[in-house]
Amino acid sequence: MSESIHDAANLFIFPPSKSPHLLNPLVLAYIGDAVYEVYIRQYVISGANHRPNHLHKASTGYVSAKAQSKLLEALMPMLSEEEVDMVKRGRNAKSGTIAKNAEVLEYRHSTAFECLIGYLYYKQSFERLKEILDFAISFKQNK
Repeated sequence: MSESIHDAANLFIFPPSKSPHLLNPLVLAYIGDAVYEVYIRQYVISGANHRPNHLHKASTGYVSAKAQSKLLEALMPMLSEEEVDMVKRGRNAKSGTIAKNAEVLEYRHSTAFECLIGYLYYKQSFERLKEILDFAISFKQNK
């Protein structure tokens, strides 16, 4: 029995308990991190080299705090006022954790980016989310 893409989308059927506007920015960053990671992993696996070490290194080039911070900087002029507000909420959120391999500012900007991704995901702005995720891939490729 073949499963259509529409049916596959039903894997993600658990909406948040509150409107995305009302969620804590760290909660949005939590889901945003996962959404971004899955998107990047799918992209990396779509290439020819499937050695685990290669997949990990390729993914890290996109999902590290440093990479996400640079990406957010390039993305800022393209964001709507609502999206910029969400980025600011994410950047200013106090996570209580310390970045392992990044400067504090890079870590905050990374959290801000993930917050935006989580917000768009839970808002079900999938077309806009895909634009930003595709921009992330093209931005990294052009570096």
